[in-house]
Amino acid sequence: MAEEINKGVIMKTLDWTYDKAVSGFPGIDSAYEMAENYLKNQPDKIKAADSLIRWQNTKSGTSGFLAGLGGFITLPVTIPANLASIMYIQIRMIAAIAVIGGYDLKDDRVKSLIYACMTGNAAKEIIKDVGLAAGKKFAIVGIKNISTKTIIAINQKVGFRLITKFGEKGVVNLGKAIPIAGGVIGGAIDSYTTNVIGNIARNTFVGKKVKYYPYVTIFGYDITY
Repeated sequence: MAEEINKGVIMKTLDWTYDKAVSGFPGIDSAYEMAENYLKNQPDKIKAADSLIRWQNTKSGTSGFLAGLGGFITLPVTIPANLASIMYIQIRMIAAIAVIGGYDLKDDRVKSLIYACMTGNAAKEIIKDVGLAAGKKFAIVGIKNISTKTIIAINQKVGFRLITKFGEKGVVNLGKAIPIAGGVIGGAIDSYTTNVIGNIARNTFVGKKVKYYPYVTIFGYDITY
């Protein structure tokens, strides 16, 4: 039986997936390697991030790719493999975008902001609640002003938000409720949320995308779809 999804389980899973995203799985690029590959093909950082996001959207909606991540048997907690897999894909994507933007993944302040991006549309509210300036890109210099107390506050809020996102009434049980269509619907939801999260991460760590397409403002930035 899967372990009850509470804040502690969520944070342990985030920490585990973050470590794996930074170090990489056998045969799977780390966030650093992913960022390097995209920058090699597209030196423009915003375009490189956009290309990365598009490809991760495809992966997150593909059950075959998720099932192929066999390393998840080593998870420190027992949660549904599909949930751990999508968290890994999204964390690695955000981390790679942060690297594209020139950020250090070993910095706990960067790690905390990456976790905040995982909450999607709630990220702006979380940042505002802890007293950080929203509505502009976090500069590499400015991020140094984030205190340990603020990091703890962000992580606590992220944990509670992700319980709502992945908890008992959320995505986890969607496939159980409708087993025949669950895989298709779950993949579509994963792809959509990955796109939202990716756009937030891009605007946080790299910069705004030129407004060639319809957009809405999320996390203080113009997010295109």
